[in-house]
Amino acid sequence: MTIEIDLSTLESRLAVIGLTGLRRLSGGASSLSYAGTATVDGISRAVVVKAAPPGLEPVRNRDVLRQASLLHRLAATAVPVPTVLWEDPGDPPEVPPVFVMSFVPGSSFEPLFDRDGGDDRDDPAVVADRMLDAARALAALHRLDPAALGLADEPRVGLTDEVRRWTRALGTVDATLVPGWEAVAKALLATEPAAARPAVVHGDFRLGNLLATGPAVTAVIDWEIWSVGDPRVDLGWFLINADPATYRRRTRYAAALPTPADLAAAYAEHLGRDVPALGWFQALACFKSAATWSLIVKHSRRRPAPDPMAEEVAGALPGLLTRAADLLG
Repeated sequence: MTIEIDLSTLESRLAVIGLTGLRRLSGGASSLSYAGTATVDGISRAVVVKAAPPGLEPVRNRDVLRQASLLHRLAATAVPVPTVLWEDPGDPPEVPPVFVMSFVPGSSFEPLFDRDGGDDRDDPAVVADRMLDAARALAALHRLDPAALGLADEPRVGLTDEVRRWTRALGTVDATLVPGWEAVAKALLATEPAAARPAVVHGDFRLGNLLATGPAVTAVIDWEIWSVGDPRVDLGWFLINADPATYRRRTRYAAALPTPADLAAAYAEHLGRDVPALGWFQALACFKSAATWSLIVKHSRRRPAPDPMAEEVAGALPGLLTRAADLLG
């Protein structure tokens, strides 16, 4: 359970930028998000505040200032991101670090899971175009040279590291949820492709972590787990999370959505180079999804009333591993 910050305490701390109307935003498992109005450079504007949970060291995905640092670096690029307006390191862990960024108009929508539409999301053609624009935004991120962004010393996350991370996770869950995961892990390690030119990797790039107005992406958000590594890790994850066949859930957008091949082609065209071994990275993404969802199911089943969506997705996990094995040949 995420530890909350007292709103009045946070608002008092942010009085230096004239912040008012602070309210909690939903979502976010590793940091806290709020909306409000602040005065920055003499201009009153809508803002979003990101804060680390109080009482915990602001490390790894709780390190909100690491997120702010990357947003600063991306501000002058073609990657659409919010503008960082103010930040404060606090005195962690009791006084957590925070940063304030511009409010970016747009909606966040995950067509494989958000069954209710709303506004322009009701039009499947708009959702399809949004996915294609997302592919182009991802390519814009991956075209950037980490060294040119000042990230030459950022540790590289290797492909073996990725596989072993999710292998460790799968070793902690009920084996009946994820039958055959060991064979998939061995196949991934045995067929690991040569590493690509390193890039900034978002870590959870999917439509639900973007803001968009109509068909156009207005901001890439939720940078909690960014790293420097093989950009195809992002692409594989994006493709399986854009494919209705992945989780076998009914969605009225299925017939309109671009195929994974269409999205990969749009990405490659905007990237300006071929993307080899993509099947391996889609297999890795299926393996990662099986791991993350099995952890969600494990924790859900410890509650008095398990989450119905987690239980629904639990039935798709064996299929994810079968798909990974098929992609690996």
